[in-house]
Amino acid sequence: MSRIAVTEKIISTKVSRGLKWSEVAQKVGLSKEWVTAACLGQMTLNADQAATVGDIFGLTVDERQWLMVAPYRGSLPTSVPSDPLIYRFYELISVYGSTFKELIHEEFGDGIMSAIDFRMDLARESDPHGDRVNITLSGKFLPYKTY
Repeated sequence: MSRIAVTEKIISTKVSRGLKWSEVAQKVGLSKEWVTAACLGQMTLNADQAATVGDIFGLTVDERQWLMVAPYRGSLPTSVPSDPLIYRFYELISVYGSTFKELIHEEFGDGIMSAIDFRMDLARESDPHGDRVNITLSGKFLPYKTY
């Protein structure tokens, strides 16, 4: 048993039952973005959340325990993603990463955007030329400290 095996079981059950991540999130009581990340092994659930997810996906007591273990985050199978959709985010950072960095430093000073104190929203944006993906990323600014 491993966290990867639990993630695979969750995905398999989701597909076989025709579930949507937004439905799972509604039952957990958190955003679809965070709950999806948790179900994919990137976030830690508390006992109540793990119980709800376990009920939805028919997980055993042992499998539910894995949902409460701090994950190994950022675990893509390759350094350069091969999945076309994920690769586009890699490409986005390759092209605009220095722009993000320059503008954040200009606006906030020397520091980083937190991926811990963070939230995300993903929505469909209607457009007559083809629907658009609208992703809002919001992370707390953390300045570097002197000591």
